[in-house]
Amino acid sequence: MATGSSSRGPLPAADAAREARLYLVTGARPDLGAFLEAAVRGGVDIVQIREKELPDGELLRVLEEARAVTRRLGVPLVVNDRPDLAVLVGADYVHVGQDDLPLHAVRRFGIPAGLSTHSRAELEGAEADYLAVGPVFATPTKPGRPAVGLELVGHAAERAPAPWFAIGGIDRTNVADVVAAGARRIAVVRAIGDADDP
Repeated sequence: MATGSSSRGPLPAADAAREARLYLVTGARPDLGAFLEAAVRGGVDIVQIREKELPDGELLRVLEEARAVTRRLGVPLVVNDRPDLAVLVGADYVHVGQDDLPLHAVRRFGIPAGLSTHSRAELEGAEADYLAVGPVFATPTKPGRPAVGLELVGHAAERAPAPWFAIGGIDRTNVADVVAAGARRIAVVRAIGDADDP
């Protein structure tokens, strides 16, 4: 697993996603720089900023801070939903959901893209640079979104057309089950974001 060494050079998009194992999703927080540094030093090797509440100017400042930290530590930065801001800060990816800007439109910004998937059809038809598969378990970060369970994880292990990350309610109590179902890459929010020591 990557350890956040600053000696790493940038990888092509597909390779960066393929090489990553632990993907952190976080919103803005007062200690963002120190938090990201601690998380990357602890093993996170790709970071997504997902923040839906801030005005654009404030969000841009958050993304610039995250870009400075991730660039210094040699890990890719993903911006949620906003290819325009991803391009402005020099992010490595933008991540979109099924109801967000469609991939063909995102591609016009010239930035690699990740896509959330919640079913076999969404997974198999995806043309993104990497995929998120979930939520594997119910999670308060996606209220109203039913869990897809370990069955879709197993299906992704056999049929996913791109590197993929299992996401949704995964923590130390159940990650072994997710890996046993076929996942080789894990994305988390609360398991690191709410930890006493990220």
